[in-house]
Amino acid sequence: MLAYIFVVVALAVRFMPHPWTFTPVVASLLFFGARGRRRRIWIPWVLLAASDVVLTKLVYHYPFFTWDHYVTWAWYAAILWLGTKLRESTKPLHVIGAALASSVSFYLISNFDVWAATNLYPKTFAGLMTSYTLALPFFRNAVEGDLLFTAVMFATPIVLHKFAETVGQGDHTAAA
Repeated sequence: MLAYIFVVVALAVRFMPHPWTFTPVVASLLFFGARGRRRRIWIPWVLLAASDVVLTKLVYHYPFFTWDHYVTWAWYAAILWLGTKLRESTKPLHVIGAALASSVSFYLISNFDVWAATNLYPKTFAGLMTSYTLALPFFRNAVEGDLLFTAVMFATPIVLHKFAETVGQGDHTAAA
């Protein structure tokens, strides 16, 4: 249930004012991959892709379905797959590594995509490096958000379990 709640939160945040790239999208994809039902792993992918379409057309007023949409959607699938690798081990280092890999991969892929798909930068190595350089502030936000939200989401079941244990022990003590 938490996996679905986190995906809905990630979707909602995308439509709220927030610092650029500081969203729980990566965390929700990793968490759903790790804790969601395998048969329903397509649900967050479809919801995020649909939200991209709505944001693209109705909020940002960009053209529909440029090829970079497909790159982003493939990246969503890759992060969900990476989350499935956390099913067996949600050790903090594995979770942090997955969040960092997600941040770095999005930075590299999305900025290459901007360089290749638009006319914002010359189609040279220097143009590509300019694309990456100008995106560094967004990358910082992404890393901070991805680490924070991933830590919160993966810690939530542990905290809830400890809380339930504490409350459960308190009830037994009172009954004795």
